[in-house]
Amino acid sequence: MPSDAPKVRVGVGAFILESSSQQCLANPRFLIGKRINSHGAGSWATPGGHLEFGETPEICAAREVLEETGLTVMNVRFLTLTNDFMPDDNKHYITLFMVCERENATAEPENMEPDKCEAWEWASWEDLLKWVKQEAEAQGGVVEKKLFTPLLNLVRQHPGIKPGYV
Repeated sequence: MPSDAPKVRVGVGAFILESSSQQCLANPRFLIGKRINSHGAGSWATPGGHLEFGETPEICAAREVLEETGLTVMNVRFLTLTNDFMPDDNKHYITLFMVCERENATAEPENMEPDKCEAWEWASWEDLLKWVKQEAEAQGGVVEKKLFTPLLNLVRQHPGIKPGYV
């Protein structure tokens, strides 16, 4: 295989849960941001990035969250993975989704990388399911929130999964 052939990369996405209260487990709220200046520009995604050589997914998630939002997180754990082929961008990723919580439960995210992210906001799991359904029905039309391929695939490839506290 030629060395310039596209490679499959490993991405890590972090579901930072807003609250650990029992009532939030049914419809957890988590942080999403609008991507700019990268593949998936204009779409909404969890904080995350590339897994670095020798790095664990837990360390990667905590590092990316801190770099992108200024938040420190704890109790980082594996949720699931997705197979994300993005032919329009000539990209193929395996995305490891992690779940974590803020060390300071009242800390709010800052936009630490304004050249990569337009804004951060809290969204609910029911919101995410609604946006995935809208994208499926819109068939390229206008949707309330365009989602990054790994988030779409999370719901499509793993129906019934939901981030929560273990």
